[in-house]
Amino acid sequence: MENNYQTLELQYRAPRRAGGDADPIHPVIVVGAGPVGLSAAIDLAHQGVRTILLDDDNKLSVGSRAICFAKRTLEIFDRLGCGDRIVDKGVSWNLGKVFFKDQPVYSFNLLPEQGHRRPAFINLQQYYVEGYLYEQAQQEENLDLRWKSKVIAMEQREDCTMLTVETPDGTYTLRAAYVIAADGSRSTMRKLMGLESKGQVFKDRFLIADIKVTADFPAERWFWFDPPFHPNQSVLLHKQPDNVWRIDFQLGWDADPVAEKTPERVIPRVQALLGKDVEFELEWVSIYTFSCLRMDKFRHGRVLFAGDAAHGVSPFGARGANSGVQDVDNLVWKLKLVLDGRAPDALLDTYGSEREQAADENILNSTRATDFITPKSKISRVFRDAVLSLSKEHAFARRIVNSGRLSLPTTYSGTRLSTADADSFAGAMTPGAPCADAPLRMKDRDEWLLALLGNEFNGLFFTGDGQVPAKLADGLQSLAQMRIPVKTIVVAPADAQLPQIDGLTMVHDVDGLMKERYDATPGTFYLLRPDQHVCARWRHLDADAVRAAVLHATCNAE
Repeated sequence: MENNYQTLELQYRAPRRAGGDADPIHPVIVVGAGPVGLSAAIDLAHQGVRTILLDDDNKLSVGSRAICFAKRTLEIFDRLGCGDRIVDKGVSWNLGKVFFKDQPVYSFNLLPEQGHRRPAFINLQQYYVEGYLYEQAQQEENLDLRWKSKVIAMEQREDCTMLTVETPDGTYTLRAAYVIAADGSRSTMRKLMGLESKGQVFKDRFLIADIKVTADFPAERWFWFDPPFHPNQSVLLHKQPDNVWRIDFQLGWDADPVAEKTPERVIPRVQALLGKDVEFELEWVSIYTFSCLRMDKFRHGRVLFAGDAAHGVSPFGARGANSGVQDVDNLVWKLKLVLDGRAPDALLDTYGSEREQAADENILNSTRATDFITPKSKISRVFRDAVLSLSKEHAFARRIVNSGRLSLPTTYSGTRLSTADADSFAGAMTPGAPCADAPLRMKDRDEWLLALLGNEFNGLFFTGDGQVPAKLADGLQSLAQMRIPVKTIVVAPADAQLPQIDGLTMVHDVDGLMKERYDATPGTFYLLRPDQHVCARWRHLDADAVRAAVLHATCNAE
């Protein structure tokens, strides 16, 4: 039977009290056990890095909070071992609809093509996601979960970071080679280090009402501008599991945040949407204010900030939790190589530069959405309403409508870790781009590309007839013997005969989608990072070029 994650109390254990310089230097300590901290800790432990996770509470999040989890985040959860549970429980959706006043103006499909394992989004209450991640974390033998453990002081030293931790049994100290600060928008770690997030707070308030009701709305994202049931404002509707619906009501800056949370104010708003005769229960109510903030730098010595501790965006567009999970997806493989002594500490600087780029991208999209949803002048309002009216009939206007540009993974354009193309390619799989998934067939089973990737460098070698000449096979096998190995997947057409070659994974491109999405011709080779982003690509395999690209991608001297 599934846990009730809203009442679940996680077991606190009194800490072992070595402390101070008598305590060993632990490889990584993660501070904060939300979706971001849990994902980081699981990923590290799964890859053999002994990790301590500290959280100042012993409960999961209250209320639905982050509910929209994007395709890329679901693919990361797959790699962590809990993707199926999260997707099976969640409400999958690809379609969104936009309404102006009482009229639908257009709809959009966020994943119009077939051949992807995961949907564009699922809706799932944050406490379920945290619950499934927590249960996955319990299975990781390299992970030490410590609840009711609040960091109250920290000191950075040359060889470690010293944390002072407060518990019900008193305080003690821990030493860590590296600390991941994933302790949320009110980050204690950030305050202890005298750092801050800077940006813009928008003068508007929104009401979240989670209601339990049996309704016949489809599993789609519905967004209303100026609807008759909530005039001059906007409303967003999402379906969640357990017959729970999430409704966001724009209130305006002058709304009283305390009064607006009372049932006397919330129930009439919901009734105006659903009808007075519809029976429902209020499950959770909250008020939030738009803000777009980020730290100047995400890396500060041995402390690396992730998730809301590093950056914050307005909720429309589902860019908060998704971006945070993608932060640690970027960070963990780099930490692993540094801790193993296979890459210099400088590799961790690229976590900052790449995810700061992602944060800027998210903030830009979120700010534009906020400006469109909440126009701050009469002229802006007239322009917005004209665009909405035109969008019913004209495609050009739909491109301007912005009810929240929904979360997409960042392509790390210009990253120092990529090797620039020397050959001509078409399509989206440029160096720095996240890998597109596709269905494959192996000798004994059907599989998905991304299920075969991750936690190590991978190569994709495309063959036109399924054959791999001996010299090429030797070159591919030699890549797997490097200090930082590259494990190669050989991709062949659906009707090709696949030979058995030691050290190489042989697959069929069953629908030709790999060839199409990667613009592949016979002999094409892709080098992929452990976080499933493209690192380099060539039209013909050159083992020496691949070796140089791996060194380049890990900041090792070439």
